[in-house]
Amino acid sequence: MSSLVIKDLHVEIEGKEILKGVNLTINTDEIHAIMGPNGTGKSTLASAIMGHPKYEVTSGTVTLDGEDVLEMEVDERAQAGLFLAMQYPSEITGVTNADFLRSAINSRREEGDEIPLMKFIRDLDKKMDLLEMDQEMAQRYLNEGFSGGEKKRNEILQLMMIQPKFAILDEIDSGLDIDALKVVSKGINEMRSENFGCLIITHYQRLLNYITPDHVHVMMQGRVVKSGGPELAQKLESEGYDWIKEELGIEDETVGQA
Repeated sequence: MSSLVIKDLHVEIEGKEILKGVNLTINTDEIHAIMGPNGTGKSTLASAIMGHPKYEVTSGTVTLDGEDVLEMEVDERAQAGLFLAMQYPSEITGVTNADFLRSAINSRREEGDEIPLMKFIRDLDKKMDLLEMDQEMAQRYLNEGFSGGEKKRNEILQLMMIQPKFAILDEIDSGLDIDALKVVSKGINEMRSENFGCLIITHYQRLLNYITPDHVHVMMQGRVVKSGGPELAQKLESEGYDWIKEELGIEDETVGQA
């Protein structure tokens, strides 16, 4: 079993504190969901874990199997087994989907142990079929001209091909219609195993109707303020966040970042 452990994490953006002491432990064979109002630091947490230079960690730790993630370069974090599906994936002209994926897979393998071309093609075709993606998308430039739904499916395709230890999915359900949501969920559920852990950042219960999380966490004011099982997400859907604010004595206040 592998573990991603976040302890008392504080993060600033341009001198403004966004995360104010986040504590969270994710093990492989677990799916965690983080919910919370806008501006509570959910996306900031994802970006800080992956090393976005805009986000300054002022204190706290992030470790992967005991190794200090915060001391790693961004590419080292990916090679160590971390994966981020971004809310707004970038378009990269001149690099095809297939070339990008094969390079990403080989970057995590030893020199001389690159994935054989035919195995790569078979795996890619199988996973694109599962995600109901047109095979010609493999030869299109990365995300260029893709619709919002195509970009989100492509993020899940990357996840399934790269096979990281831990995935952070930042609002992977944003902008998806119900059919695309079901397909994306199918891909995530396909990844469930004792070698894979996942952190899903979402605003809505609807995604969790198709992906049953083991743990649900609520973030407010830059901290995890409440944790529970799938029933917590269902209660949030029906009752909103006011009951948590009242229960914990939290005033209406946001930190200004997602």
